[in-house]
Amino acid sequence: MMAVTALPENWISCRLGDLLAFEYGKSLTKSARSGNGEYPVFGSNGVVGLHDVYLVEGPVIIVGRKGAAGSVCYSEANCWPIDTTYYIRSGQFLNSKFVYYLLHSLNLAKLETSTAIPGLNREKAYDETVFLPPLAEQHRIVAKIEELFSELDQGVASLKTAREQLKVYRQSLLKNAFEGKLTAAWRAAHPDQLETAAALQQRIARERQARYQQQLADWQTAGQPGSKPKPPKPLPPLTAEELADLPELPAGWAWFKVNHLCDVVRGGSPRPAGDPKYYGGNIPFLKVADITRNPSPYLSTYSFTITEAGLNKTRQIEPNTLLLSNSGATLGVPKICLISATMNDGVAAFLGLPSEELLYHYYFWQSQTENLRNIDQGAAQPNLNTDLIKETLIPVCSAAEQIIVTERLETALSEADQLDQTLATALQQADALRQSILKKAFHGQLEKQAKNDEPATALLERIRAARVTSPAKGRQAKLGSKPLPNC
Repeated sequence: MMAVTALPENWISCRLGDLLAFEYGKSLTKSARSGNGEYPVFGSNGVVGLHDVYLVEGPVIIVGRKGAAGSVCYSEANCWPIDTTYYIRSGQFLNSKFVYYLLHSLNLAKLETSTAIPGLNREKAYDETVFLPPLAEQHRIVAKIEELFSELDQGVASLKTAREQLKVYRQSLLKNAFEGKLTAAWRAAHPDQLETAAALQQRIARERQARYQQQLADWQTAGQPGSKPKPPKPLPPLTAEELADLPELPAGWAWFKVNHLCDVVRGGSPRPAGDPKYYGGNIPFLKVADITRNPSPYLSTYSFTITEAGLNKTRQIEPNTLLLSNSGATLGVPKICLISATMNDGVAAFLGLPSEELLYHYYFWQSQTENLRNIDQGAAQPNLNTDLIKETLIPVCSAAEQIIVTERLETALSEADQLDQTLATALQQADALRQSILKKAFHGQLEKQAKNDEPATALLERIRAARVTSPAKGRQAKLGSKPLPNC
């Protein structure tokens, strides 16, 4: 219950149940709704449709009973609250907006029962202690709340707009980085550290050949297990069609397919899932959740493990391997894994990338995340085909310039992250301020009191008398439309 404090003159402390009746909404299935009527249909978390008749005349307050228990919405219009809600008609002695804000201040969600489907018991709500002001004071309180909330809403809208602009800025920054625009001045100042496109291709070919020779030596040292490593094929030039829609790159940059630079492999999941023969050992087993859990470029923790038997059913990677989530709603998230681990089939790995180039490739895939999620592969569950990853075109520059690209990206993105955190904190403070306004409002601290107001004791007696002589009843009729609701 609300803590008892010194009440302003003419106010009175009472139970919520002394003022209001929580009436049950009435079932109206989705198939039974007209869908194009003029009256909003309310579920426990707001408007869920429209209907051509209404259950109750507005203004009315709707409270979530099942599901989003304790949520509060307000409808000026006639409406239909369904059976997962309560509705409240404030009557002639209470300002309906005052009741709406009062219920918000009570945080009725704290009363929800601990069941599979959260529910609100109205008897518990009735026992909440509230402070009732005179009716004239209710009007003044509502006017002041709405004045302050309007100013607050403008500030919140500006903060949210700024956060959206930051998202656009990040994407623009990444796009410019991989078009060579972030390092144009650096190139002009360091011509001796640049490579021609031809030299770049020759270097990459040499690195691929050296990687193959190392794989072959490792295979021979290990006693020739599995298939013999295959020598790299000559890098085919990109076709005119492949280059047609790509942005022009600076001198010394060139486009490559990802599989020209490294091997792309997918993990594997031992079956059946959860079998103790395969799971629960001491070998790290990475899933998409491990990759998407935090925004850091690096991964060194894990939540799942497999056994030695499970190792034969999946794929193991070495430390300093770039990974990419390729399944589910969070596909397209890159991560540099710092530990030796295995991975499930929702994760792709890029094998053979030089460790000093991992951050460059990490940020490239960050720049592609939204594009990857927009690719329609005709599956209900979003997935990235490994071949699609291999065929992705990536702009590559000299090793020296890659370092400058990543340094400038890290600096700019870090500044953007700090600003985003500042904005997020400001939004949290706005929520706290909103609650502070409501607390002051319903403790008589928001508006000056008027000594000539009728005492709330007389108002409470009239409310009680009216509830005895006119019990609440649901009404159903077809009237003119009114403004849509607020939540």
